[in-house]
Amino acid sequence: MAVTLNETPGSSRLHIGIFGKTNSGKSALINAFTGQEVSIVSNVAGTTTDPVYKAMEVHPLGPCIIIDTAGFGDESELGKSRMEKTRLAAEKTDIALLLVAGNGDAALDEEEMHWYRFLKEHGTPVLFVVGKTDIRPDAQVDKLAATIREKTGEEAFPVSAKTGEGMEALKEALIRKLPENYGSRLITGTLVNWEELVLLVMPQDIQAPKGRLILPQVQTLRELLDKKCLVMSVTTDQLIPALAVLKKAPKLIITDSQVFGYVYENKPAESMLTSFSVLFAAYKGDLPYYVEGAGHIDALNAHSRVLIAECCTHAPLKEDIGREKIPRMLRKRFGDSLAVDIVSGTDFPEDLSGYDLIIQCGACMFNRKYVMSRIERAREQGVPMTNYGVTIAHLTGILDKISMPEAQ
Repeated sequence: MAVTLNETPGSSRLHIGIFGKTNSGKSALINAFTGQEVSIVSNVAGTTTDPVYKAMEVHPLGPCIIIDTAGFGDESELGKSRMEKTRLAAEKTDIALLLVAGNGDAALDEEEMHWYRFLKEHGTPVLFVVGKTDIRPDAQVDKLAATIREKTGEEAFPVSAKTGEGMEALKEALIRKLPENYGSRLITGTLVNWEELVLLVMPQDIQAPKGRLILPQVQTLRELLDKKCLVMSVTTDQLIPALAVLKKAPKLIITDSQVFGYVYENKPAESMLTSFSVLFAAYKGDLPYYVEGAGHIDALNAHSRVLIAECCTHAPLKEDIGREKIPRMLRKRFGDSLAVDIVSGTDFPEDLSGYDLIIQCGACMFNRKYVMSRIERAREQGVPMTNYGVTIAHLTGILDKISMPEAQ
């Protein structure tokens, strides 16, 4: 994905998911919470058919993605399909607001409890919201809040989308629910610091959008500038001339993983080497797990089955790293009959048991929460998983020579 230097990528924004039964007031809550007409408000159940993702600044939380999900409680076949998309939205959610319907008897029903348990099992903080306080009797609000505390141990937040009552308290609670280190992860970790020299090797091939940089390059460059590093950027063919004009060797060279071998052969011995993909493996996923997964590559054979999961949904391009280069490298080693399945976007299989290895892209398009949900699914099913850059480094025999960011 190509972006400008001054916008916060969606994958780096706090994802706030709004969940609740059909016609419980989710869309009205979102509009009141954000101060904008983000979602359509209607008394007709099922107005929100698919999750709606809206990027915006929400004071005092900063850049967020607000996710308005389809309401649960629709028992039709279409409703079941919508719930699959709601489940996917839940896997991307950093913090969830669970809007409780109440429906007069102030009971927290089993469906609401099901989604609460699902979110908690995925490590997602949940805030219960009791809406429509402008028309609910105070006794009903109090009873519903007591029921929530009794069943879950969680506090409930009464709000009115109509009057705005309770919105500030809800936002303050969201801030308290943020993990301590949320937003503090660094792409380059501690590999480089203030005023150290970094060389970026960035091939501008058919996959690079004309006149722009791809997202991992933009984010890495911006972080290095924020660190006050000295940064030089070149295309692959200018690597040797660039090194020749430098008075000292770069502390770190970051390259596109496709040219790992060439850069390694020509870099100064004292310069550390890594790739954008390896950095994003640590930034978005679990790098030690990916390195462990790469060890399973050697156990593949001509009858193995590999899943390649890329996040982008672009049309296939010539010499695409995931669709062409990595499959070609694997088949060169293990034979042409090795099976490679490719999925893109959010089309990640529930059942992974038929695969011997999963190779995930750098995941610059997804937030870390969703990437970690994929990793957890692979772990639970006992299927090894690795990453594009880690795979290429392993196949070219230089994985043990690549500099890895420390765990954060």
